[in-house]
Amino acid sequence: MINNSEDIQKQTDQRICFSGETEYPVHVTYVDLNRSYMNRIGWNWHPEIEVFLVEEGSAIIYYDDSQISLEVGQGVIINQNVMHSILSVSPSQSCKLFSYAFHPSFLFGYGDTLFTSKYVTPLLHHAGLRALHLHSSDEGLAHILSLSYRIVQLNKDQEWGYELATKACICELWCELLRKFPFTPEKTRHTAVLTSDELRTREIMKYIEIHYAERITLDDLAAQVHISKSECCRCVKRCLHMTPVEYLMKYRIYMAAYLIQKNDPAVSSISDLAFQVGFNNASYFNKVFRQYLQCTPGEFRKKIRQNPDFQPFHTDFYSENLS
Repeated sequence: MINNSEDIQKQTDQRICFSGETEYPVHVTYVDLNRSYMNRIGWNWHPEIEVFLVEEGSAIIYYDDSQISLEVGQGVIINQNVMHSILSVSPSQSCKLFSYAFHPSFLFGYGDTLFTSKYVTPLLHHAGLRALHLHSSDEGLAHILSLSYRIVQLNKDQEWGYELATKACICELWCELLRKFPFTPEKTRHTAVLTSDELRTREIMKYIEIHYAERITLDDLAAQVHISKSECCRCVKRCLHMTPVEYLMKYRIYMAAYLIQKNDPAVSSISDLAFQVGFNNASYFNKVFRQYLQCTPGEFRKKIRQNPDFQPFHTDFYSENLS
């Protein structure tokens, strides 16, 4: 577990340490899922490897068409560019996580070097390493867990040389993964590839996040990926466990709550707010807002004014890398 974690538990989805520069492409995050939108980290993907560690409560991580249940003291490794989402098991039970993410280049630098092709690429493309459940009942996995908690602690304390110590831990962790997922040169050619469902779903998500304030129909979404409406629904449902329309509604309500939170002058009235996020009927907007956040937009605005420190919404709805 993390020492003295209470001093950062006032934060919600705030980075302890992050640098987008290539010199130190590592960041560590503390997350209280019960203060996050709908008690979850929504569907996202990114070029970094990410590790989640459960500090308190229980969580479920969804990826592909699978899921992993996580208890206190357990964790999960998510491979590069794997779509995933994490949900608190119970909205009434506290669920707190630490995560750290690092770009593969942190191991041996950029470029197709001997070290990269021999030790990094095979794991990044290993079809069996989409997500790995970390628990103490397996000696190798327990070692990875121990290293992971050490990495979080190093980046929290940021004592002199923590970057070098972090790299040493990550290299040791990577060696343990290579032991658990042995390969031969022949096997490295059989790389994991994105399914057509996942590619289509990503395009639909991107389209929604750009055009959510406009009128969007199921025909529009299906046309973006050149499939029928029924196949569009099935495709997104298989990947996100929700329909395209449900994703659209959740994204619109999230953005509405974010605009209220930042006190955007363009949305002084509820009708203005509804229009800004793609609703043309204020009454229906109120109904959907209450459905997802258990309060009306007016009640949410009042809560923000009464408690300025309550800031659960951010611009990075799902924090995905859309490039």
